[in-house]
Parts: sequence; structure tokens; C-alpha cells
Amino acid sequence: MGDLLDEYRRQKRIGLEGNLYHKTQIELAYNSNHIEGSRLTEAQTRQIFETRTIDGPARIDDVWEAANHFRLFDLVLDTAEEPLSIDLVKRFHRTLKANTDQALSDSIYEPGAFKTLPNEVGGMLTVEPEKVAVCMDDLLSSYAETRKTFEAVIGLHHRFERIHPFQDGNGRVGRIIMFRECLANDIVPFVVRDDMKAYYYRGLSKYDEEPGWLLDTCRSFQDDFVARFLPLVPHVKPPRAG
Repeated sequence: MGDLLDEYRRQKRIGLEGNLYHKTQIELAYNSNHIEGSRLTEAQTRQIFETRTIDGPARIDDVWEAANHFRLFDLVLDTAEEPLSIDLVKRFHRTLKANTDQALSDSIYEPGAFKTLPNEVGGMLTVEPEKVAVCMDDLLSSYAETRKTFEAVIGLHHRFERIHPFQDGNGRVGRIIMFRECLANDIVPFVVRDDMKAYYYRGLSKYDEEPGWLLDTCRSFQDDFVARFLPLVPHVKPPRAG
């Protein structure tokens, strides 16, 4: 485990505003939720994190999912030493979707449960529901046996999104796993920015034929993280870049 993970944990305990932990919580939650259609502004997301209140109109589920994302990031920090497992991935999903309309309804959207109906990402069909458990087991088993490089983490993310194991929330769970695996393996983590989502989606859709598009897009996110986040912790040894 790297110095950056230790610093995130230290700052979480301190609870001060304006530090690396504070900035990461807000930008991760805002961007990842906004990519999936949240209407919250970054200022509203910040307000929810800092004061547990919100000004202006907002959808209830958007508020819940912002608050849940903050808890999800804390869970990632708390479990970074644990091997990535199906049970842990399901726990991430339960945390993200808790108390939403989907969670409270008697429907197919049970938090922490694999999908029961086909779904798609970027217009492409994903793994059939009956094959999800086997595919996820194969994905996590093969990933556990690899050397944890930047390329391995991005490959994990691509395969996770092609499986799309949950009925909803796959993108957000997949992106927080990607952040976790970078952080846990002393690789520069990054925030997938909403204003770059077209390049991110293109990279995912074209990964099989040209993985460089997604890798380069994520490297640009790493560059952004190094430029804007790491100066907040100049005493921390920088992680490895991609």
C-alpha cells in the first residue's frame, strides 16, 4: 500500500475542509454521478458533503446517490487491503444504491444483486444475466493473478463494464473500483471527468480493437490528478504513473 492511501485515511480521520480527501470526495461523486445523468451541480454536491443540506431544486435519488457515493469512497479506503471479490463488489453496489427509489421498490433493482434482465452499455449488449456470476468469477480470478499495473487496472475496468453485472449503477461501481485498484497498488488514481465522457466511452467501446484510446484517455486523467490533486500533499511520495 502506498503513501497516498495512508494520507487519504489520515485526512478522513481529521475531517478538515479543502484537503485532498475533501476535494476527491466531491469531484469523484459529482463527475461519476453526472456521467450517469445526475442533475446536481458541483456546488450542490459540495454542499451535501459539507453540510448534509442542499439549496435549490434536486431529485431525491440524485441527493441519495451523492451521499451514498461519499460513503462508498470511505468504504473503498477502509477495504483497500482486501482482495477484490464478488462479495466486496456487491457491497460497493449496495452502498451506492441504498435508500434510492430502486432500492425501496419491489423491482429488479435490488442493491447488491446481479442483474436478472439483459442490459446494455453504449448501445452494445452485455453479458447475459445467467452468465454474470461465472464471468465475474473468471474476471476477478484472472485479475488476482496478474501483476497490478496501470494497464491491468484499465483492462479490469473494460471487462467489468462489458459484463455489466448489475441492473443499474455499473459505471459508478466500475469507476470507483478503478480508483481503488490504482490507490491500493500505488498507481496514480484519477477522476473520470464528465466533460471528457465522450472520449471515455469511445475508449471503452473500441478497447478490443484499439486499447490505446482508453489507456491514453485515462493517462490524461492521471495528468490532471497529478497537476491538481497531488500539490495538496507535497509531503507524500508520488505514486507510479500509467
